Parts: sequence; structure tokens; C-alpha cells
Amino acid sequence: MTSTSIEVLDTDITTLALDAIANAANTRLAHGGGVARAIVRRGGQQIQTESNALAPIALGEAVLTLAGALPCRFVIHAATMEPGGPTSAEVIRAAARSTLRCAESHGVRSLALVAFGTGVGGFPLQCAAEIEMQELERHLRAGSTLERVVFCVKGQMARSAFERALAAERSLRIFG
Repeated sequence: MTSTSIEVLDTDITTLALDAIANAANTRLAHGGGVARAIVRRGGQQIQTESNALAPIALGEAVLTLAGALPCRFVIHAATMEPGGPTSAEVIRAAARSTLRCAESHGVRSLALVAFGTGVGGFPLQCAAEIEMQELERHLRAGSTLERVVFCVKGQMARSAFERALAAERSLRIFG
């Protein structure tokens, strides 16, 4: 397993100068609310236009677009729900797995992940954090070229949930 820096930041994902950022999208890739809307607002209409050409995608699937005016190179859109609908642990697990595979297939070395499904999808923060950490651990153990992974969250509750999940994985000696 390669040495990968893993951190949790309470910040605006649209400000991160990484290779790629993740977006918890709906299956139609209609970026009308939440983080998805912020990404398009800051990055430009090109992101929505590229998404429209790729839509629809299946639940748990991830696709990549260019990042427009964002400081990153790419946005990886992972379908965590149908438009407006709830999500599930299985979908979040599949979305995290697909996002990591998509990142690898496009040569991404630094990636920001979000709290999949916890906004409009209504999924519990701690459960999402644990699922995403588990999927990252599996991905890294299988061999990865990722050098830096940032869990980009908003608010103290989200930060605490992801920090607890990261600490739990580290205590199992999964992450260095």
C-alpha cells in the first residue's frame, strides 16, 4: 500500500486546489442544490453542460468532468440518490468505490471527498463517514497512486464524525 496523506477539513470544497473533488450528485446529474450547485456556480456552466452530456447515470456510478474555473482539474460526480430522494448505505458504498476507481483511472493523485448522502439524501453522518473510510481503506490496500485524500466537510458535527472514523481506522493500523 502506498503512503497516502489522509485528512479531514471543514472548508469549502470549491476552494481546494487538488487534482479532483467529488460531488454527491443525483442520477440525472442536475446540479441544482447543495454542494453540487456551489460547484457549478463557482466553476461555471461548463460543468453542468458536460454533466448533461453524461447523464443519466446509475445509482453508485461516478463520472468525471473538467472543473471549469475551479482551482482543481476535475470534478467526479457520484450518483448517491435519485433526484430529491433518500439514499442508503449500499449506494454510498458504491459511490465511494466508484469515485476512487474513477480518480485512479484518470491519474488523480490528490482527491477531496464529501460526506456522501448526508445532505439532501438524509443519511446519518457517522455512518457515511465509516462507510467512506472503509472504502478508502479497501482501495488503498488494493494498490493506489493516490498521494492525498481530503475529506471535505462542513460544520463541527461532520468534522467530528469523519475524524472519529479516521481515528478508528488508524487504531486498526489500516492507515499510517
